[in-house]
Amino acid sequence: MNRYESFNRVEISRSALRHNLALCRQLAGAGCGIVAMVKADAYGHGMVECARILAAEGVETFGVAEVGEGVCLRRRGIGGEILVLAGTLPETIDALVEYDLTPVLLDGSLLDTLAERAARLDRQIRVQLKVDAGMGRLGCPPEEATEILRRIRALPRLRLQGVMAHFPMADDPGSDNTTRVRRRFDAMIRRVAGFLPPDCRLHIANSGGLFYGSGTGLDLVRPGIALYGCPPDGGVHGGGHGTERLRPVMRFVSRVIQVRSHPAGTGLGYGHIFTTSRPTRVAILPAGYEDGYLRSLSNRASVLIRGRRVPVIGRISMNLTMVDVTGLEGVCAGDEVVLLGRQGTEEITADEIASWMGTISYEVLCLLGNLNQRVYVE
Repeated sequence: MNRYESFNRVEISRSALRHNLALCRQLAGAGCGIVAMVKADAYGHGMVECARILAAEGVETFGVAEVGEGVCLRRRGIGGEILVLAGTLPETIDALVEYDLTPVLLDGSLLDTLAERAARLDRQIRVQLKVDAGMGRLGCPPEEATEILRRIRALPRLRLQGVMAHFPMADDPGSDNTTRVRRRFDAMIRRVAGFLPPDCRLHIANSGGLFYGSGTGLDLVRPGIALYGCPPDGGVHGGGHGTERLRPVMRFVSRVIQVRSHPAGTGLGYGHIFTTSRPTRVAILPAGYEDGYLRSLSNRASVLIRGRRVPVIGRISMNLTMVDVTGLEGVCAGDEVVLLGRQGTEEITADEIASWMGTISYEVLCLLGNLNQRVYVE
């Protein structure tokens, strides 16, 4: 360990990412492309490095939220198509054109501006259209799609690359909402078919749509959380369609910095929200909410030391967490502690941490991945 590095680190497994990509491709089927979602710094896994790994495996299309993310990928040598999914404003158009990014249009308001800028720069801009088929968030209503697509077709500087929508409830395989949204999308596509170029790509499936069967059969799928090894439903429905074969890509580890013994009746940490009921050995870890290990995990979470689960006790503070190692022989300063991931035969998953936090695996991964030093391992 470099003496200037933190005791806390996030390990990102290249082989697990490759494995999950292969599983997504298998489910998508022959002829269906992958849009690898690398927005939000690849859900905390490192956008540039993950894009490089995926590109080396043949991925040709990436999804980001904002123009700045796409610019970052281009500047770091990432080729292929980069979809900007969370909207475009006039002040970002020059960067879109300069770095050959594909804006996902939410309505027709920017069509003339895009065409004018493209003409001025003597370029053609690839665009995709997002239709709100039931998400109730971004996109145009299905009944407005025909007119927008007609306008795109009339502007030679714009090239329609795809039409997309998004599932709001695909993480629940028992919901019929996903089927209704897919039918609405398919009906809209039939209505606008005459305005679509032969190479226009249609896509709607996120990880849930891919793994639970309602989003396949189109030209592209857009896996995100599944690429990083978490089941789309958070594991609450028992998985299915191969989710049990996903491999977590992220592991969060720390070190023991001190072990202390306390008698019964000792209050520990801020607020003394934990008081020992017996003689207790406490290991102290240099991780806290600054590192994404939130206060809501106080007195709820577990960590792994020497291949065993031990409970978090007392209030998690900015930089320190206490765990009860009573009965676990030999624990000493310097021992590895796993807060997320596997140690020996035991494992703590992002979904388990999410259940303790009262959130979802996406937030856990983003928090831990973006607030800690990352290292890449096979």
